[in-house]
Amino acid sequence: MEEAAVVREEKGPVSVLTMQYRPYNLLGPTLLGAIADEIAAARDAGSRAIILRSGLRHFSAGADVVQFSARIEQAGRSQSAIGGVDFPKLLELLPIPIVASVHGVCLGGGFELALACDYIVAASSAKIGSVEVALGLHPLLGGIQRQVQRAGAMRAKEISMLGRRYDPATLERWGLVNLVVADDALEEATMTIAQELAHGPTVAHAATKRLVHIAVNQGVLAADEAMAEIQKPIWASEDLQIGLASFRENGPGLAKFTGR
Repeated sequence: MEEAAVVREEKGPVSVLTMQYRPYNLLGPTLLGAIADEIAAARDAGSRAIILRSGLRHFSAGADVVQFSARIEQAGRSQSAIGGVDFPKLLELLPIPIVASVHGVCLGGGFELALACDYIVAASSAKIGSVEVALGLHPLLGGIQRQVQRAGAMRAKEISMLGRRYDPATLERWGLVNLVVADDALEEATMTIAQELAHGPTVAHAATKRLVHIAVNQGVLAADEAMAEIQKPIWASEDLQIGLASFRENGPGLAKFTGR
């Protein structure tokens, strides 16, 4: 029986998606399709946070270069899945927080995949970078734009044009990684963050993700104008009622949200 490219495991309200597309979790229609399918399954199962991790030696060594011959033949035509920006947007607009757990190498499309998540936890020994320049390319999944948003234009150009591999501590300073931990603490640290997100007000988290997406892509004014509409589900949520009641009775930080 063929091994699944991604397996899903439920840890309470957290879905753990483990990539195991041998040998190096190379990105292409097979792996991206499997991730999308398992994300949809996690959402249908009522998950309130998702972890994206690797069960192999590396998080992802980048794109499956075999796909590029077809891309060259299709030059000038519509982009295929491996070169489009629809996949990162799928993660960014998903109304559930996604935490990337990075170890080993996280290069090229693998880095772009991590950047599409809401929070990145990286093992201190990981090597991360946009190395597409070695093939005569640059990031194809919107990585450049997302690096500009977080680290600025100068760093984004450096990362993609020099094609170096960076240690997570450097990328944490640049705003491209949230948290760096010792290798043996990666799994526990990732789950701690995911559980914290999962036990938060899920409706409010979804609104936060949507508002951030508008702000970084359309600007603060557009986000300001969209706020009232985006916040409507929060005002109608069970979690808000729980949070307010808990605050009145017990003070801040003790509410047990349901995610509704």
